Amino acid sequence: MSELHAHTTHWPAHVLLVEKDGETVARAALETGSTSIHGTGTAARNPADFEVEQIGEELAAGRALIDLGRRLLGLSEEDKGRGQ
Repeated sequence: MSELHAHTTHWPAHVLLVEKDGETVARAALETGSTSIHGTGTAARNPADFEVEQIGEELAAGRALIDLGRRLLGLSEEDKGRGQ
């Protein structure tokens, strides 16, 4: 268990959500201390669906975080290729 406390790093992440005309756009950002990684996601409400703002926010935020995660994995692959 002490190994878990050997090195601790805090990477703040933020998600900004904007909803307009039935479409929600999310922008996720992760600050690693040496770089900033960003992801985006969207969700559009079907006009036949009930208007529940939280559902669109959850979908858009989830998609933005998935995009951010893929970018982070890509960055780590690039770093591995450079021997960092």
